[in-house]
Amino acid sequence: PERIKMDADPQCLLQHKSPVTKQELVVNPNGTLQHVFVYVKLGLEGRAFPTPTKAAVLDQQGCLYHPHVLGLQVNQPLEIVNSDPTLHNVNCKPTKSRPFNIAQPVKGMKTTKTFAASEIMVKCACNVHPWMATYLGVVEHPFFSVSGEEGSFSLEGLPAGQYTLEAWHEKC
Repeated sequence: PERIKMDADPQCLLQHKSPVTKQELVVNPNGTLQHVFVYVKLGLEGRAFPTPTKAAVLDQQGCLYHPHVLGLQVNQPLEIVNSDPTLHNVNCKPTKSRPFNIAQPVKGMKTTKTFAASEIMVKCACNVHPWMATYLGVVEHPFFSVSGEEGSFSLEGLPAGQYTLEAWHEKC
């Protein structure tokens, strides 16, 4: 993986003891991929699912977005947190919901946003730190997941039936 040069912001550099690499293509030791968004694309039409009231959390920590790929439901709150002692901004450009570009200059700041329509995927970036990017998968149901360190995912509670699943990855 390509190394991220954080020299321009000493606060970013101080938060890491070893070099930081880009998250766009993370291959696990077992040969699988991290950060793959998997969701039910077809097969749930005509069904309604309650919108979660618990917020999905996007954290800016160590001058990186955590998680790198995140799923949430339409109209579910997205809590955006700045855990760093430096200025960040979150510039999200959905095409089916209202875009936003917010500054978070103080550690501990929190902002809550929602997305009014489903969209695969919404890219969010930090204009202050050009290496920072995250991707949001916004769907109308709770049947989505992001692959982790073992490359696995789970669609818990999915009723028996026939479905079309889709996997999205930033590079692949």
